[in-house]
Amino acid sequence: MNALAIIVLAYLLGSLPFAVIVSRAFGLADPRSYGSGNPGATNVLRSGNKLAALLTLAGDAAKGWLAVWLAQRLGAEGTIVALAGLAAFLGHVFPLFLKFRGGKGVATALGVLAGLSGSLALAAAAAWLLVAWLTRYSSLAAIAAALATPLAGWLLLGDTRLVACVTVLAAILIWRHKENIRKLLAGTEGKIGR
Repeated sequence: MNALAIIVLAYLLGSLPFAVIVSRAFGLADPRSYGSGNPGATNVLRSGNKLAALLTLAGDAAKGWLAVWLAQRLGAEGTIVALAGLAAFLGHVFPLFLKFRGGKGVATALGVLAGLSGSLALAAAAAWLLVAWLTRYSSLAAIAAALATPLAGWLLLGDTRLVACVTVLAAILIWRHKENIRKLLAGTEGKIGR
């Protein structure tokens, strides 16, 4: 299969809006109609349905992992595999099926990292957990994990192509949190559990 077809397939896979799909399956309101309006697991959790939020999280992570796995199984070389992961992430953030208004990409990014390297995904998850535990801010934890991931990628993988894709992914993830950054600076960002 040619590289462009693999990347397009990965983007379409990433465009599957699990927050909307799971919410409809559970008879919940569209997650774009309340809370932050973000079609992601954190906003689904605001519906009060923890199972729906967990399934959204799992689906969003799985599509990132699956895009990388499929590219590997289709015989793509390393750069194309990394680009497939980036395409799945971009599909989540700018989904074709939701008029390019998607989620922030934290779970999908973690899935992509897990597909590229289990140790890199663990490092990112550990950074997220540590900052979330210390501060109780999910957004700050996501930003910290995104900042740490390129360095961790360089130390753990040493592959310039993979690190370049991970760096682009991290930069977009941080950019998607720009409103959260404003709220953090203003002291109005909501904490986990509130």
